[in-house]
Amino acid sequence: MRRRILQISAALLVLLAAGIALLTFGHDTVMNTAYPRKYEEYVVYYADKYSLDPLLLYSFIRTESNFDPNAESNVGARGLMQITEQTFDWIKGKIAPEEPLTFDDLYDPETNIRFGSYFVSCCLLRYQDDLSTAAAAYHSGWGTVDALLANPDYSPDGKILTGFPYPQMRRYVQKITDAYTQYCEIYGPAS
Repeated sequence: MRRRILQISAALLVLLAAGIALLTFGHDTVMNTAYPRKYEEYVVYYADKYSLDPLLLYSFIRTESNFDPNAESNVGARGLMQITEQTFDWIKGKIAPEEPLTFDDLYDPETNIRFGSYFVSCCLLRYQDDLSTAAAAYHSGWGTVDALLANPDYSPDGKILTGFPYPQMRRYVQKITDAYTQYCEIYGPAS
């Protein structure tokens, strides 16, 4: 009887160890699938070029298009980082004025990540590296954010938003910050 109890105990320990391993591996697989790092060559290159954390760019891409290079919004924003034609024209004038790029080129992952990375870096630079304020600007535009910064109800210091009065903006900022937190937890801090 004692031998049988030891065999059952040993079998239970093996099953428990296998279950823990499966849960750990399964959790990692699920999280890596939910928070992928697609287009890594372009993301890492342009993150380095514009002094960004690649995990931050993944957060924007995941939030904007869920990694669909052919995504198009109801306002006509295109590609992985959902860039509008007006923003495309502005960025093109800054980083590619002589290149024969058109708005349709935003369906190309490298072009989209290049332009989107530049714009994220501009938003962060303009808003003192505050991710929430920069994300609000990426989503709603600098004019909207600048107007909110002038209102002490949303920005006591006139530099950083502490409140987001528009539900869509608030949800977007929350999605970006949550995605970035998850990416950092899964993949660790930028090296």
